[in-house]
Amino acid sequence: MKKATDYIIFPLDVPGFDDAMKYVNLLKDHVGLFKVGLELFISQGPDILKAILETAGRKVFLDLKLNDIPATVTRAFMVASNYGPEFVTIHCDAGEGLLKEAAANNPGNTKILAITVLTSLNSENLAELGYAEQYTKDLSQLALLKARLAKAAGCHGVVCSGHEAAMIRESLGPDLIIVTPGIRPAWTLVEGDDQKRIVTPEGAVKDGADFIVGRPIRDAKDPREAAEMVADEIESAL
Repeated sequence: MKKATDYIIFPLDVPGFDDAMKYVNLLKDHVGLFKVGLELFISQGPDILKAILETAGRKVFLDLKLNDIPATVTRAFMVASNYGPEFVTIHCDAGEGLLKEAAANNPGNTKILAITVLTSLNSENLAELGYAEQYTKDLSQLALLKARLAKAAGCHGVVCSGHEAAMIRESLGPDLIIVTPGIRPAWTLVEGDDQKRIVTPEGAVKDGADFIVGRPIRDAKDPREAAEMVADEIESAL
């Protein structure tokens, strides 16, 4: 049975190997996965993935947000999957064809997560980018559109805000994996956060999220204690 800690993805948003492994050693028994993003992967390359898997025995979420022409993204995904991550992220922006080609050429067990709408974006940002009014007025409709494309293309799941998780879960069923970033426990909410569409761990899980990602654990004075507090919030939702 899935435990509360299994829902937690810890973001290793640090540039160095030693900083990353400090968190891995500290939290390996308190979170479900470790997220390696662009900063750490560009800095350390595949060696950091191997070190995490060997040290923690935990699966890795490789958050590269691949976005290019279909052939380039597919080749990059195939190489990334060789390192054994549980998830690799690909943007939906290039359409179903890109996602379908990557899914069709998946050489192993790595799951493709499609990025819907970044949690740093709001309606005003999307209007500036030229999106149709029906989507700028209701970001959930845009997220649902992209999630449908991702599922039709054969992706295993999506990354979306907690504000869209319930709608996507209800519309696309129980099998689609939903990862929700921008998580902020009630005890960390502050003004001026750069993430504009945030939710609490309890709210995200209640709305159907399978995994949650947020920085409060990393930023806490005692990350292990913070992880336990987040797990407690998730437990209340379960």
